Amino acid sequence: MWKQLERALRQTRTVELRLDWLLTEKEMQAFLRRLATERPRATLIATCRRREAGGRFRGTIASQLLVLAEALRAGCGWCDLEIESSSQCPPELLEVLIGQGRRLASAHFFRAHSADWHSVAARLWRTRPDAVKIAAKSCSLADGLKLLRLANGKRNVVAIPMGEVALPLRCLALREGSALSYAPVETATASGQVPLDTLENLYRADRISRKTRVYGVIGDPIAHSLSPQLQNAGFQARKMDAVYLPFLVHDLRDFLSAVEPLGIRGFSVTLPYKQKILRHLDDCDSLAAAIGAVNTVVVRGAGKLYGYNTDYIGVLRALQLRISLPASRILIVGAGGAARAVAFALAQSGAAVCICARRAQEAKMLARAVGGEAVTRARLREDFFDAVVNATPVGMFPAVERSPLTEHELNCRLVFDLIYRPVETKLLQLAARRGIETISGLEMFLAQGAAQWEIWTGQRAPVAAMRRAVLDALGVGGKQNLRAQG
Repeated sequence: MWKQLERALRQTRTVELRLDWLLTEKEMQAFLRRLATERPRATLIATCRRREAGGRFRGTIASQLLVLAEALRAGCGWCDLEIESSSQCPPELLEVLIGQGRRLASAHFFRAHSADWHSVAARLWRTRPDAVKIAAKSCSLADGLKLLRLANGKRNVVAIPMGEVALPLRCLALREGSALSYAPVETATASGQVPLDTLENLYRADRISRKTRVYGVIGDPIAHSLSPQLQNAGFQARKMDAVYLPFLVHDLRDFLSAVEPLGIRGFSVTLPYKQKILRHLDDCDSLAAAIGAVNTVVVRGAGKLYGYNTDYIGVLRALQLRISLPASRILIVGAGGAARAVAFALAQSGAAVCICARRAQEAKMLARAVGGEAVTRARLREDFFDAVVNATPVGMFPAVERSPLTEHELNCRLVFDLIYRPVETKLLQLAARRGIETISGLEMFLAQGAAQWEIWTGQRAPVAAMRRAVLDALGVGGKQNLRAQG
């Protein structure tokens, strides 16, 4: 805990000490003795949450209060006391025990809860604290925004939407009016928490203001996406006041309803929404309309949504360096939004396009749309192609041991996997084993992402900085001779 405190103080001057995570009373006393001796220059909040309130402290309310009182004497300026304890203590007793320290009265709702937050806050204020905090799991952005509005710029109200869906709201909490936002140094204590280093250095949450332009990526799942590293690196390289956030979207309408309240200026679209987003757009680029899939949206005046497809650009840039596309015969595995972009790009470049998909009818429809051919999987062991392109999510992190095709179905000169995490997928490993040239989806990812950045900003993308950020995130920074690059 002391090492984590030292790490935290290198990045922030406000730290919560979760004393209930220490295993024994002896450990608590040892930690507080050191705290009293070293007295770090910071605003420290002591928390010793009981099990009844979602913490780990097994003692009584009386013993909990004694721990908090000792923490205040050791140098903590604040203590956090949950409503389960404070509601059972007369305010006068709390004032005597807390002494000169300040008290944050808190309420936590770890399950989805539809409450009148103003009533909850009023109940907390009845215990006469210096500030109040409400943390609640939010299953939608609408729920999270409702909670954040409770703070509305008040300096003595902390509002914390919890849960994976609400992760972007944690990054925007300070801008939306919460007095604090929470981030773990190492160990998360609630769902949807963003590590302190990520919150400060990737999302720069403490520097986001109403003037900051907000962008994001929507999908389900979304945790694997490195788009935030890519796009934020571009903003930081150009010293732009903008941030790019990941949105886990279970309900597309919920996200779209939050676009205006959050001031979102544009967003990327990934699985499973590249085709579904079309019906919600006000207008669309003619190429994206022809493809029937959108991966980039610009929010224009009055909240109008305009769609583009930059996957098309990424495909061409990645393949044109390896093979001559005119007259090439290329197999695309999959028939979803990404596959449609690949198919249209290759067809317009003069390649003969073949489609193989789990759903035969969708494969036939896509093949017909690009003047190509639908191919059954049974034919793959005998047929030959100049290139095979995987446009499915099979093999994507975390299911890295899966492959959409077997080694014996790879009868081709080149295999291109659109997946970029991991850089070398199981499919690419199988291809390399047979001596087939490979291309990682990283090349397409960088190209399409840079094109998105340029659409949103109107500036030339700092591609080198964006590439470096992604390679660092993948743990391959500095390796220039990736198999993915040929």
